Amino acid sequence: MARQQTNLLFKLIKSLSKAEKRNFKLYSNRLGDGESLKYLTLFDLIDKQYDYNEDDILKKAPEIKPAQLSNLKANLTKNLLVSLRLSSQLSDVDIMLRQQIDYAKIMYNKALYQQSLVMLNKAKKQAKKYERQLLYFEMIEFEKLIESQYINRSLENRAEQLSKESDLLNHTLSLSGTLSNLSIKLYGFYLQHGYVRNEEDQIVITDFFHENLPAFSYNHLGFIEKLYLYKSHVWFYQITQDFLMQYRYSLKWVELFRQNPDALLSQTDLYIKGINNMLEGLYFAGDYVRFEKGLLELKQFKEHTELPLTKNVELNLGYHFYTHSINWHFMEGTFSDGVQLVPEIEDFIGTNDMYLDNHNILVFYYKIACLYFGSGDFKNTVKYLNKVINYKDTELRSDIQCFARILNLIAHFEMKNFELIEYLVKSTYRFLSKMKDLHRTQREVLLFLRRLPSISEDKLNDAFNGLLEELKRLRQDPYEKRPFLYLDIISWLESKISDTPVQTIIRQKRLKGSLDKDI
Repeated sequence: MARQQTNLLFKLIKSLSKAEKRNFKLYSNRLGDGESLKYLTLFDLIDKQYDYNEDDILKKAPEIKPAQLSNLKANLTKNLLVSLRLSSQLSDVDIMLRQQIDYAKIMYNKALYQQSLVMLNKAKKQAKKYERQLLYFEMIEFEKLIESQYINRSLENRAEQLSKESDLLNHTLSLSGTLSNLSIKLYGFYLQHGYVRNEEDQIVITDFFHENLPAFSYNHLGFIEKLYLYKSHVWFYQITQDFLMQYRYSLKWVELFRQNPDALLSQTDLYIKGINNMLEGLYFAGDYVRFEKGLLELKQFKEHTELPLTKNVELNLGYHFYTHSINWHFMEGTFSDGVQLVPEIEDFIGTNDMYLDNHNILVFYYKIACLYFGSGDFKNTVKYLNKVINYKDTELRSDIQCFARILNLIAHFEMKNFELIEYLVKSTYRFLSKMKDLHRTQREVLLFLRRLPSISEDKLNDAFNGLLEELKRLRQDPYEKRPFLYLDIISWLESKISDTPVQTIIRQKRLKGSLDKDI
């Protein structure tokens, strides 16, 4: 537990902006006691460290005794959070509303019931404006408590009014809770399995979706209920590979924020997520025009928005912008140009490695590997694929880990590492079997790659053509088209047959408007 708390403190300090550090020091100096000076010394030392080093702290600050360090870290963490709370109360709606509840509670404890009710009434208007139902509900319950202590004839009808408000909110919270549960469970399915792999997956996820979708009247839905409703549909259609419907519900999600400026201000991170899902739907649907327009909007928002951005929003903006910038190069067939983004993305990962989750990093590495593969740099392809393949938790995005192994096989073939092919085919076969992701497309590719080193030069083109025709046929099967979302093996085969770089093949398809989508 102590190590976990230290890690939290270190990450917290590293996440602070210059303004937040300045506010913290001003706040601490106002406390003016010896203890605050010690934890400020600890703050400065940790702030200068790249990795947390306790021995270095004790060496540079002999006034801090080893026995004091644990208490100092706890005190520093507490005061950092208090300082951040104070500086965020004007920019964060939830913090501001909770503060109003706290003030009302202080008044109540002083038996100043009328003043407490006045504060709650103002806070309720703000909670209603920003659709913070949970806080609104808490305020109503508190108001009931106060009314039971403070009796006034002018408020004799308040009991019935508060009961009605409470009943209505209970219904709203129940509906939004059910929809949010559906949304998060669908997301969990996606993280573990990716897209549906077969008819069984399709039946399971479809039944689950419809059985858990609650009854509702759309005209009575508020902002939050609509948001969770759209999110649930987005995940369902993404998992079932209906990308046009994914785009349509993502667009509803984004438009919901555009029609509610207050929500856009207070929940900017969810607006960015909506744009991301909209772009993903357009990417997989192959809609170049709307994708380019959406990516430009995301870039302009990233560079020119006047909204106050938290670290969370900045992180999401950066991640989604770089992800879809890579996707754009996949769509255009400009892999060599896309490779120029890699140092910038590596810097982004390095700067934010303590905040990015493993799922984000796995996606980045796989996409970077695909960029290098498309540009013909197979050495770097293998380098980044190994970062995916060597990841210990094989359950996280098992879909990406499966196709990373297939692309790794192809890259080693391109590098003429024929002595490795047989071993890699066997290990890949075992892995796909373990992950229950060995379908006809993958079997055909693995069998072909295993045979490749033994095929004579004069029969290579026939072999490539044979696999190409078989894969084109398999791609028509709704449960066999999934591999082509991760790996554009069709274009690779066509490039081998015509002896043309794969990015040239994809650019030609782009011009013809018939792109076979990559990853």
